[in-house]
Amino acid sequence: MNSIEGLKTIYGQKKEGISSRLDDFRRVFSMTDETVFSELAFCICTPQSKAKSCDSAIKGLIDSGLLFSGSAPVIAWHLFGVRFHNNKARYIVAARDFFTKSGFIQIKETINKHDDIFELREFLVKNILGIGMKEASHFLRNIGMGDNIAILDRHILKNMQYCGAINNIPKTISKNKYLELERKLCDFSKDTEIPLAHLDLLFWSKETGEIFK
Repeated sequence: MNSIEGLKTIYGQKKEGISSRLDDFRRVFSMTDETVFSELAFCICTPQSKAKSCDSAIKGLIDSGLLFSGSAPVIAWHLFGVRFHNNKARYIVAARDFFTKSGFIQIKETINKHDDIFELREFLVKNILGIGMKEASHFLRNIGMGDNIAILDRHILKNMQYCGAINNIPKTISKNKYLELERKLCDFSKDTEIPLAHLDLLFWSKETGEIFK
């Protein structure tokens, strides 16, 4: 069995769970602005940190109310298991300030002003500290808007190489390189008939054994 046949076999086993998880993500945007913002805060935390540690830290900040009111030093103290926690706490507070109007977080209103997902991603990258192409794509997927964009983290790139979608994993990824790799993953998605949004969770679960976020 070659790598692509093996991937399709795994997909057949996990497709239902992946579809269910994506349905969960699609429900997020119908929730409160605070819930949507919490997903952005989670994605700000994820670079070079374990997703589960970031998720646990953000949930703790939500439960304590500090995610929406705490200063950067206080938030940093609660980012247990998150690398570069001081910088990421500053980024979270800056993002909170950016989306706050008349004393309330209004992130959904800003998102709704953008009809094009690629334009929205570019807006996030340009305006939110700590958010690059990968993190913006991750956030948009986690609020149900990731059908046509790719989250190119090390798990994805490793599996793209393993399956022959790319020859080498680049040491650095500029914006243009990200878009080039994204197009290659889109082509791979079409060739394998596995939806782009499903590939991320499929590759992630292949590496970790579970479907997370």
